[in-house]
Amino acid sequence: MSTAASALRPPPRWDAPSQRRLVEQHLASLPHGLPRLPHVQELHAQLLKHGLHLDPLAASKLIYSYALHRRPTTSRRVFASFPNPHATTFLPNTLLRAYALNALPHAAVDVFSAMPQRDSFTYSFLIKALSSAGLPPLRMVHSHVVKLGSVDDTYVGNALIDAYSKNGAFLDASKVFDEMPKRDTVSWNTAMAAMLRQGEVSGARRMFEEMPEKDTVSWNTMLDGYTKAGQMGEAFELFQHMPERNVVSWSTVVSGYCKKGDMEMARLLFDKMPTKNLVTWTIMVSAYAQSGLGEEAGSLFTQMKGTAVELDVAAVVSILAACAESGLLALGKRIHRHVRTRQLGRSTHVCNALIDMFCKCGCVKRADYVFDTEIVEKDAVSWNTIIGGFAMHGHGDKALDFFAQMKLQGFRPDAVTMINVLSACTHMGFVEEGRRYFSNMERDYSVVPQIEHYGCMIDLLGRGGLIKEAVDLIKNMPWDPNEVIWGSLLSACRLHKNVEYAEIAVNELSKLQPFNAGNYAVLSNIYAEAGKWSDMAKARMEMKGTKSQKSAGSSWIELDEAFHEFTVGDRKHSDSDQISEMVDRLSSHTKDAGCIPTGHELLVQ
Repeated sequence: MSTAASALRPPPRWDAPSQRRLVEQHLASLPHGLPRLPHVQELHAQLLKHGLHLDPLAASKLIYSYALHRRPTTSRRVFASFPNPHATTFLPNTLLRAYALNALPHAAVDVFSAMPQRDSFTYSFLIKALSSAGLPPLRMVHSHVVKLGSVDDTYVGNALIDAYSKNGAFLDASKVFDEMPKRDTVSWNTAMAAMLRQGEVSGARRMFEEMPEKDTVSWNTMLDGYTKAGQMGEAFELFQHMPERNVVSWSTVVSGYCKKGDMEMARLLFDKMPTKNLVTWTIMVSAYAQSGLGEEAGSLFTQMKGTAVELDVAAVVSILAACAESGLLALGKRIHRHVRTRQLGRSTHVCNALIDMFCKCGCVKRADYVFDTEIVEKDAVSWNTIIGGFAMHGHGDKALDFFAQMKLQGFRPDAVTMINVLSACTHMGFVEEGRRYFSNMERDYSVVPQIEHYGCMIDLLGRGGLIKEAVDLIKNMPWDPNEVIWGSLLSACRLHKNVEYAEIAVNELSKLQPFNAGNYAVLSNIYAEAGKWSDMAKARMEMKGTKSQKSAGSSWIELDEAFHEFTVGDRKHSDSDQISEMVDRLSSHTKDAGCIPTGHELLVQ
């Protein structure tokens, strides 16, 4: 068996020194870090042109670079085109590493089975690949390496600790660590990360203190554990005592303060960073967007474009997701304009994120345009996003048209698709169609109805006035109904003024949400509509007994990249006088048009 060190060392070059130098020059042309896919493809073309693709170091670089870009099939083609790739463990190990990176355990096992010789790196890469396959195959490989005597190898032990902890088998991970005859810093870091993964922050800190030697990864691992636990005081103290900080250290602590909502501290640290990378810029822009701070997010995005940092797919998707969550349409449009002139704009992931952002911001026409003209290759997420977006905004007929197109183009509906389809039926009042889709989804699409599908059906039946049928469906569910189910029924009862089932829904909700005063507020309004004043008074007393105030109604709007929030009874807005005047004029117009409010809905505001 080869030693671990020789496994990473490529075999001798296949040709003259001049050609070896040429290979090294080509490989040096790749940027440091993660090279962009066009750079990798250009390198591949140049190597093929000069016949240098038969160099094992060049082949290995291509295999791994394609794997980094989630193109394991291309990695396999590069491997298969190499003459006698099994002559050493070097290339098969690289392919195993590629499959581990892309969570393809079955493909990794096929490569492993075909290898005539193996070393410690072979087993460590196989174990990493099998970490996504669950515990049984992982334990089988563990038993295998024990029989071969390879379990004492540090690389194999480190891989086992990591794989076991990722599968929740923390006792197994701990046992491997305890029984290792020789540990390196990676062993300690991996065991500490495993402890943090199970939420044992104090235990991880004790292990951190016991480590014979610490590197930057050790400090960053502990720092990351504190930030994920929300313990920013401890994180900042550790950060201050770090002997050496890299961009990961800074990004971790900045991200931690962003997640805590302390944007002032996050920005202070961000501005002090000696070096910023794409990840850090993305963290800050996304955090500002997620917090609804559109002006700050837009300003920082402009600064980022002025640097040498170049946006990638992950960064664009992250920022667009934050825009979608907070309704930052203006920033979303700017990002759209930015990526349209670049290759990023043709990415399926980016287009899906744009469709989602435009839908959630209410711009379904723009979403439709991206879906129809800009996305090059649609996937199931593309169809689910556009169907769900149109259903969300009440365009149920259009959503169902997309559903029909999806099936015609050979895409198989999944559980998310059917939730969106049932939601579309709900908004359109298509009760019969909804019943049919719900009844046949398992037979037609192999989608077993989940509680979310039942929730959609209960909402559909309730809105259609079929409250008794909705209650029967709740009783026959294979799950205990949650607050969403009972909340849907309560909303239906409010819509159709059904006192009997409203009382049942509120009774069940009081068990699930004992401190939610809003449920009693709804019941009080239903009693008022029915003229049951004594029951209404009782409901209001129950509401006070929850010791929770009903949240004041509020709304907000984005205008000229600025946010304006309005709360019931709030006069803090600078233009509140003009707004009140306009509301009075609108109220007058609605009365003139014959729309007279009953006043019942105002009773418990």
